[in-house]
Amino acid sequence: MNTPLGILAAGMVTAVGLDAPSACAALRGRLDGFCETRFLGPDGEWQIGAPVPLPRNWIGEKRLAHLAAGAIAELFEAVPGAAGRAALILCLPEEDRPGRPVRDAAALAARIAAIVEIPPRTRTQIVAHGRPSGLVALRQARRMLAEGAAEYVVVAGVDSYLTAPAIARYLADNRLLTPDNANGFLPGEAAAAILCAADGEAALSLAGLGLAREAAFLYNRQGEDGLDVPLRGDGMTAAYAQALGEAGVTLAGVEYRIADLIGEQYWFRQTALAALRLERGRTEFQDLWSPAESLGNIGAAVVPLMVGMALTAARKGYSGGSPVLIEASADDGACGAAVFHEGAA
Repeated sequence: MNTPLGILAAGMVTAVGLDAPSACAALRGRLDGFCETRFLGPDGEWQIGAPVPLPRNWIGEKRLAHLAAGAIAELFEAVPGAAGRAALILCLPEEDRPGRPVRDAAALAARIAAIVEIPPRTRTQIVAHGRPSGLVALRQARRMLAEGAAEYVVVAGVDSYLTAPAIARYLADNRLLTPDNANGFLPGEAAAAILCAADGEAALSLAGLGLAREAAFLYNRQGEDGLDVPLRGDGMTAAYAQALGEAGVTLAGVEYRIADLIGEQYWFRQTALAALRLERGRTEFQDLWSPAESLGNIGAAVVPLMVGMALTAARKGYSGGSPVLIEASADDGACGAAVFHEGAA
């Protein structure tokens, strides 16, 4: 039997709110943070994105550090007893991602710790798998709690696609949403964090977790003559099945889902295929939320943010019900899903 993992608090720094309550209210109201950025898009027009309106114009890793520190500090304000007693798992973009905004992950973690005043000997782990990083981090957090290695675990994610190399590369690959390309994403940035514990008065608890890999990943060029292998959704279907099996529910019993649908058609097809292959017997409406509608592609910050959305919705009474399934996937085929129940485990 898996060790219970409860979510005690959430913190967010986003383009639509600099804390979790304001960000979740904006997301619920379908507000967005899209505006012209300082980066040039096609035809000399400004590229649309979702930058965070920070009080100072920090750049590079210093900007990321302040984004993440703001989200983590919000956790310790909500649960003061966790400060100094929590391990940290930091979710970051993939190491080989074009325009990766992080050069030295360890230095970034140290800078974040200095801002938040986290003790130097705090156990810290780095998970650099992009959007699904938070799901991998939840598995590690559950293991740490089961082993008694920490009383609390902070799962924090920070990322930004708003860098000159990233914009240039994704424009060249025709992957950004522009007036001439409807099949693309809007670049964003954000930080989000959740506080996990094995017990306590949790409003949301992890019930099941699944991790898998999709062979037919985005633009895979693995078929004959360099063509893409067709997507069947095998990876996400396997992740769904693992998470649902561990939680002891079927997809028909899930009340709503939250997904990192960043904008490209591939991700919508993947989610639809997984649902079509597993859902049987449901007739009621099953809502599907996506923070990308308001924030664009926020990379490694998305899973902690989606868990925070579910936590806030459960506490405020506007969730789609219980349980909720949260999914995320990366360009290289890594994908995962998690099932959460409202209330303590």
